Amino acid sequence: MYAPTRDEARRFMVDAWTKFRAGGSLTDLERTVVSLVAMHPEYHSLLEDGERSVERDFTPDGGAINPFLHLSLHLAVAEQLSIDQPPGIRAEFERIRAARGDEHAALHAVLECLGETMWQAQRLGTGPDAQVYLDCLGRQR
Repeated sequence: MYAPTRDEARRFMVDAWTKFRAGGSLTDLERTVVSLVAMHPEYHSLLEDGERSVERDFTPDGGAINPFLHLSLHLAVAEQLSIDQPPGIRAEFERIRAARGDEHAALHAVLECLGETMWQAQRLGTGPDAQVYLDCLGRQR
């Protein structure tokens, strides 16, 4: 399994966005990243700032949202939805999207549940619990 460092993952996102803006050809994963970045115009200038953004720390105490973490969660959810893993996530997402009438809002609801599931697993020292994740999604309207 490939486990990139923080900087490698960030650089991948910056490079994908740079290639896209230059009209370069993209891999499937780069296309997914670009589509996620396109949903977040507030991050465009940050990704265009390249190396300085890769090295920057985004600390919660400073009130800064970590755009790379946010995009990484989006990327994880995109993969989960593409393979319906955990089983049932795609149906829950479709239900939330229909209820909210907005795909991006529905994706953010899924991100919140993924974050909550990961936080709980970390707090308990366990692996992520798919049922906790799906239960959280089931509470989303």
